[in-house]
Amino acid sequence: MLKIAICDDDLQELSIISGLLNRYKTEKNAAFMYDAFTNAIELLEAMKRQVYDILLLDVLMPGMSGLTAAHEIRSFDPAVRIIFLTSSPEYAVKSYAVDAYYYMLKPGTPDELFPILERIFLEKARTEETLSIMQPSGFMRLSLTKLEYVEVQGKKLMFHFNDASVREIRGSLSDFEDQLLCKDKFLKVHRSFIVNMEYIQMLSARELITYTGLTVPISRLLHEEVKETYMKFLFLEKGVH
Repeated sequence: MLKIAICDDDLQELSIISGLLNRYKTEKNAAFMYDAFTNAIELLEAMKRQVYDILLLDVLMPGMSGLTAAHEIRSFDPAVRIIFLTSSPEYAVKSYAVDAYYYMLKPGTPDELFPILERIFLEKARTEETLSIMQPSGFMRLSLTKLEYVEVQGKKLMFHFNDASVREIRGSLSDFEDQLLCKDKFLKVHRSFIVNMEYIQMLSARELITYTGLTVPISRLLHEEVKETYMKFLFLEKGVH
């Protein structure tokens, strides 16, 4: 079920968006839930406990603005779809800096909001896979679609992504092995590394190179198994049986 958050300090606007969501749910028989917030601080606190799929976020609010909140949200959740709400189009360009999904002028209308929701529901039907991780500071959601590999260094896990970014958490590889290795594209190549085979650019006896140019060692004991599994993956990916 999709989870939506609305954040707007204007109670009238909050009521309008809530009404539109309720109407969409009834007319489309859509399965989702939503929470409403009147300031960005409350929203950020809630996001430590709850992962949302969509944020309907007012740009200008007293205290922390929607744009400032969006920058912070992007530090731990790259996947949530942010729809900015505003009475002025002047902030549209700035919204791209936080990878906004849409920029909607107030007051919201069915003609504008409903097609956006429809598109998101269709996208979620074929959604990219994500991994939700509980940290002391709250939930962190990582994109498995963009994940190149995971490595363990001491008591730290390093998640390497296809944009060369790295997310670091405390933990062991065994904490996530079951969640990753149950998916066909992930492969354990070393006791300290799990790799997304979609991002292998070159494979040799001792190492592999990812599309971002990073080198991952391959266990000598696992090399034959890694090579065989990767070749099967390539053939299946290309539709060769």
